[in-house]
This record gives sequence, structure tokens and C-alpha cells, in this order.
Amino acid sequence: MNPNTLFNISYGLYVLTANLDGKDNGCIINTVTQVAIDPNQISIAVNKKNHTRDMIAASKKFTASIISQDATFELFKRFGFQSGRDVDKFAGFTATQRAASGALIINEGTNGYISGYVTQEIDLGTHSLFIASVTDMDILSSTPSATYTYYHQNIKPKPQAPAPSKTGKTIWRCKICGYEYEGDELPADFICPLCKHPASDFEKVN
Repeated sequence: MNPNTLFNISYGLYVLTANLDGKDNGCIINTVTQVAIDPNQISIAVNKKNHTRDMIAASKKFTASIISQDATFELFKRFGFQSGRDVDKFAGFTATQRAASGALIINEGTNGYISGYVTQEIDLGTHSLFIASVTDMDILSSTPSATYTYYHQNIKPKPQAPAPSKTGKTIWRCKICGYEYEGDELPADFICPLCKHPASDFEKVN
């Protein structure tokens, strides 16, 4: 079985935000899907390791800002490669507006947003699947949405040749965010500390 087959599935990209007890946070996700029309409902899948997931589980509210092809890698670094448990992701970031849900809308590098109220949570092991009623949505620009493929081909910096390992061990690189792990073998249960992707998303580069 070839796990790389999953990379052929077409995904969008979103900044998922939540507000709880006056604190804002956000993370990058790639699974937002319309699942019903009347009433209008969507589903979102969020890694359980993400602080945003815990905030949504508690508040039942969120906003998903749809990332467009105008986005830069800085947007992904801010919301995807650090934890809201450790840093304030919105510090110094002003390209926002407050949605009726209480969560922030991202106005920079996005083309629209959808706010929702969670009606159901399903445990999927590594992820939580939230089913939500749409409470608000709007278009912000006409720039096309950035797909997962577009991100890898046009936004994510191309990987540089790895520097020689100081320990003489093999280097394994995350294909999602570029994090490098040194070790003769990559543990099967290894999780990237930056983007939270599993060992199957790493490749041997040295």
C-alpha cells in the first residue's frame, strides 16, 4: 500500500480560528467540506494536538478563512508552524476583523470566510471531526483559492540540500513543512513537532 496516494486528493487550505475566554488562536487545516444545504452545514477535521481544536470543543464556535493564491509562506509559518499554547499567534498581526462567532477573520491572503456553530463532534483517533451549522460567510476577494498542490508548488520554499549531519546520522525531512530529524531510523510513531504530520510524511534526504 502506497501512502503517497493520499497526496493526489485535492485539498483546500484554511486558517481555522477560535476565541475562548478572551483569547484568540488559529491553525492551518486542509479539510473543510460542505455536507448539507438545508440547513447549510460544513464539517472540519482538526488534529487533536492543536490548541485550536480544544478551544473549538469548548466554545462550539469557529471561523475558517479560505486561503487564496495571494498568501505568502509567512501566513503558514505564523499559523501552522508554532503552537498557540506557547505563543500568541496574533501578536503583531493586524489583518483581521472580528466575526459574529467571536473568532477572528483573516483578511490577508484569503478570499472568504465561513463561521460555524458546532452541533456534533466525532472522534477520529488523531483528529476530531466537527459538524457545524453555518452562521455567517462572505467573499473577501476574487483571487482563486490555494489548493494543497498550489501551496507545495508555489508558496512553500523549495527545500535546500541538507547540511552534512554533525552526528553522522541519517536526515529525514518532513515533506509538509521541511522539519528535519536526525537519526539512523525514523520512529514509526514519530510526529512532526511543527506541522503535526506523521512519519509517513517524511522522506530520507541524507
